[in-house]
Amino acid sequence: MNVKTVPWDDVAQATADTLTMLGFSTVFTVAAGLPLGVLVFLFSKGQLLENRALYTALSSVINLFRSVPFVILMIALIPLTRLLVGTSIGVQGTIPPLVIGAAPFFARIVEQSLREVDRGVIEAAQAMGASPWQIVTKVLLPEARPGLIGGITITAIVLVAYTAMSGLIGGGGLGDLAIRYGYNRFRTDIMVITVAILVILVVILQTAGDRLVAKYSRK
Repeated sequence: MNVKTVPWDDVAQATADTLTMLGFSTVFTVAAGLPLGVLVFLFSKGQLLENRALYTALSSVINLFRSVPFVILMIALIPLTRLLVGTSIGVQGTIPPLVIGAAPFFARIVEQSLREVDRGVIEAAQAMGASPWQIVTKVLLPEARPGLIGGITITAIVLVAYTAMSGLIGGGGLGDLAIRYGYNRFRTDIMVITVAILVILVVILQTAGDRLVAKYSRK
């Protein structure tokens, strides 16, 4: 690999674009997926707001979006993305499909994390007269915090892969760089560099997530 011929400015810009997409999409995914996951949990059988119809409806929507490959989902959402942000390409045009694709995934993780909370803790809160909202905010979410942090970590790593795939349709970032330079121009060195950066990013995310989980887990 000839280091001098590598377009480092483009690599730096692509990395910055990927980090921007990852940051915004992770925040919006958590903001959308957390309440969705909480609702699915509350509406499920034996829980505080048990409602079979609502649980089935929400669960079906989640399963629908989780079953669609991300590249296909991006293409299908082009009209909606243009309506929301005015474009379907680049960093700005990639964030909406990233969120719509990852939020259902995170919602399932939230649901599973809440199911792992000791039922006795919930019953104790009910016995003290706590409302469902108080139980969610004061009991369920704090008790499930390690699992939720782990879920955010997994979701962020999934979003790294999604940002790379978005390059197939002009999504920007490292995926777009790998296709434009690495694939179309037969630049193996560019491919190696982009893959290395993505691997490093995933390792950083996983390490940070593991440390936070360990910090908030009860000994």
